[in-house]
Amino acid sequence: MRNRAVYFLLTLCTIAVGLFSRSAYVPDIIYPYLGDALYALMLYFLLAFLFPKLSCVQTMIISISICFSIEVSQLYQANWMQELRATLPGRLILGHGFLWSDLIAYIIGGIIGFFLETKLVLRLFDASKK
Repeated sequence: MRNRAVYFLLTLCTIAVGLFSRSAYVPDIIYPYLGDALYALMLYFLLAFLFPKLSCVQTMIISISICFSIEVSQLYQANWMQELRATLPGRLILGHGFLWSDLIAYIIGGIIGFFLETKLVLRLFDASKK
């Protein structure tokens, strides 16, 4: 069973890294994709926090699916939706323009979450219980 405190901290750390990723220290080659990958990673950890009984695979699939849904929703250009996206929360949650490359970044972020959890987090906390 997942330790919610761990996943809460991982979510906060991912948000912090995401904010830092908008700085001048990130190489130009990954700058356009890093935020989207981190968004999927943050969503992975948030889902693990909210639904600790989900398997790692379920968590990965759901996080990627939510990201895909948000990205596809960017094709909807109604005035009220554009006004919502013009706000800071709307821009951070809903994004502002559909890009195929974002879908790949979301997949990468979800996979990173899966591997971080299965290869690092679960092993660390299983070892600490022994």
